[in-house]
Amino acid sequence: MNQTKTTPAKIQRRPWNDPRVRSLAFQVIAIFAVGWAGWTLFQNTLSNMESRGISTGFGFLDESAGFGIIMSLIPYDATMSYGRTFWVGLLNTLLVSAMGIIAATIIGFLVGIARLSSNWLVAKLALVYVETLRNLPLLLQIFFWYFAVLRSLPSPRQSVDVGGVFFLNNRGLYTPEPLTEPGFGWVMAAFAAAIMIVIAITRWSRKRQIRTGQLFPTFRVNLAILIVLPMLAYFATGAPLQWEIPELTGFNFSGGITIIPELAALWVALSLYTASFIAEIVRSGILAVSGGQTEAAKALGLRSNLIMRLVVIPQAMRVIIPPLTSQYLNLVKNSSLATAIGYPDLVGVFMGTTLNQTGQAVEVVAMTMAVYLTISLSISLLMNIYNRSVALQER
Repeated sequence: MNQTKTTPAKIQRRPWNDPRVRSLAFQVIAIFAVGWAGWTLFQNTLSNMESRGISTGFGFLDESAGFGIIMSLIPYDATMSYGRTFWVGLLNTLLVSAMGIIAATIIGFLVGIARLSSNWLVAKLALVYVETLRNLPLLLQIFFWYFAVLRSLPSPRQSVDVGGVFFLNNRGLYTPEPLTEPGFGWVMAAFAAAIMIVIAITRWSRKRQIRTGQLFPTFRVNLAILIVLPMLAYFATGAPLQWEIPELTGFNFSGGITIIPELAALWVALSLYTASFIAEIVRSGILAVSGGQTEAAKALGLRSNLIMRLVVIPQAMRVIIPPLTSQYLNLVKNSSLATAIGYPDLVGVFMGTTLNQTGQAVEVVAMTMAVYLTISLSISLLMNIYNRSVALQER
């Protein structure tokens, strides 16, 4: 008696039994569900705002702001628009974030390496730094640097004078301001050329080392090029750079560059706090490198600093980069705590004062969220590109 059997091949021909088809179907359903939920929320928000007589749109960005900002990287006064306040807050946020990332990275790497030092005192001091700062709330540290340290400095008339060019008081740090003159563009061109030469020499020295095994004094040569070439252009063009020294006029200083205490307190707190986490990331990355690598390098006669720079750190970076990216993202988002001490970042200026004066909550919050999302995605993209460049390449 003949019986018809269903073969696996026939079952696989049914679309729903194909994992790829099911996966695509679930993704399409999820996208439609999220889109429908977002559209419903958007329509409900517009309906509620209309019933309360609240106008919508971005026309408010062209209206006069009518309030001042204590620090701006671009020209600004109270007669300018709300759109201008957005750019002022954005640039201030980018400034403190970039400064914090650079400082936290340097401090974190130094402390992380110090945690593994053979010197007992150095290792214990690094341990105390890490365990103390990372276990204290960041907001508390910001308050400490702002109120307990910087606000307790003397008044402008009793400023701390450093060489007659730097002045520190409770209103900030006053430094000389560079004033460029015609011909300075040649100096910048020379500096750009020096950077290109440095990159070329670095690549050549690496290929030479791989081919011959000989080390080239790359650091000293590159440093000399970066200093000498722009200096030659500087003197050849008649020194087209002058310095404006701050001067005490009345009750405050005028001229020069002013680093307000709000910026200094936020920068120091963000840098030291984030560096305590980066230090542990660096320490774990170094410990992830096999001890045999260090022993082999010592057997070849390499000094300790060369072993760390040429053998250990390049391998540890593959472990360090992913969690390091998270710390960079945290630092950028933590910069929004600037509102607590009055630093005019994007949250304080745009989502604070501008929102309160215009009432355009949806537009202001959406723009602020979009900015932080864009910054975070940009940092992740750059770090992922760098991560791929140091990843092991399969042969």
